[in-house]
Amino acid sequence: MSQPIASTPVLPGTPRSSNARVKALGAIALLVLLGGSGYAAYWHLALSTVESTDNAYVQGNVVQITSQVAGTVVAILADDADPVKAGQALVRLDPADAKVALDQAEAQLGQTVREVRTLYANNATFGAQIGLREAELARATSEVQRAQDDVNRRAPLLASGAVGQEEYAHASAQLAASRSAQAAAQSALAAARESLLSNQSLTDGTSVAQHPGVQKAAARLRETYLALRRAELPAPLDGVVARRSVQIGQRVAAGTPLMAVVALDKLWVDANFKEGQLKNLRLGQKATLTADVYGQKQNFHGRISGLGAGTGAAFALLPAQNATGNWIKVVQRVPVRITLDPKELAAHPLRVGLSMEVDVDISDTSGKTLADAPRGQPLAQTEVFDMLVQAADAEVSRVVQANMGVVAAKLTRPAGPTSTPTSTPTPKPAVKAS
Repeated sequence: MSQPIASTPVLPGTPRSSNARVKALGAIALLVLLGGSGYAAYWHLALSTVESTDNAYVQGNVVQITSQVAGTVVAILADDADPVKAGQALVRLDPADAKVALDQAEAQLGQTVREVRTLYANNATFGAQIGLREAELARATSEVQRAQDDVNRRAPLLASGAVGQEEYAHASAQLAASRSAQAAAQSALAAARESLLSNQSLTDGTSVAQHPGVQKAAARLRETYLALRRAELPAPLDGVVARRSVQIGQRVAAGTPLMAVVALDKLWVDANFKEGQLKNLRLGQKATLTADVYGQKQNFHGRISGLGAGTGAAFALLPAQNATGNWIKVVQRVPVRITLDPKELAAHPLRVGLSMEVDVDISDTSGKTLADAPRGQPLAQTEVFDMLVQAADAEVSRVVQANMGVVAAKLTRPAGPTSTPTSTPTPKPAVKAS
């Protein structure tokens, strides 16, 4: 008995499944098309006007604190992560040697002031001596005139015998003695005038405080005073201490780095863009930045303030030598400086070296790639050390005034006779000796 041949069953709903597959594929294709169109529109409207990089890092001024004088550390007044203010003491050195040198300089300045006062006082003394010598010369001149008159009266009477030879000889001897006294008085007057001129050459055109000798001693006092004050190292600006390496009792030389102060309120970002991105970057373009330390929830805003003068490889310690061996092109990057909003920086402090993501709006390309004018203001400045110079000047003034004495006002100008030495004529005998 033969078996019936089994036929292949027809699955119900086959056309329905094919239609569903076609519809699904069509939906997927539509979604891909819409997504591509949306991305194209987003790129054209947004991404095409933005240059981005994640190769960006926070930078700042790391100010090295170094000693200006040699000494032994006796106190450390700040440690890593401590906030400091400008002028606040950070490290103190042993001031014993500087104090001894300052005492010596003060004593030397005081002695010099008194010596210079003596020079001015000597002007008056030599002027009085000139007056005395002039009086002596006038008296000697009158004596010569009187003796000459005696000789002139006796000479005619000698021949007639009315006057004896001895009397005439005595009158002649008196005339010779008077002339000798007159010559001595003239020499004494000349010596007194030369002494005054010599002393006035040390005092003319200056006062006691401005005398070269006083200025030399004052410069030495300023030097020792600054050395003493520099035994205490101040912070040159506001910031946070970092990289402290100094230890108590350490003997440090001038210029030895002891610690650093970072000004966290004046940070910037160096964004390293690829060389192909630079064609659209201009000074003043706005930038939006995010830091890994705060995440995407906090945005920072800034502007491009400068484009580097060369690539990082060009300024590397060991620059690449592309002219040797096989060569593979490596895309270079150029640092672009971006200044940050100070208010945002104060509200959300950053640290040097933190990573940043940078998006620069390049829709406006009318700006310049290089600044065309030099910087008009100092990049950074401090008045902390100016205070030391002012204090040194005040110390010099104190020592000078303390040694001027009660007659200081009279000694601020050279003293001397009312008439100049060269204006007083030298008296001459009225009658020549026969």
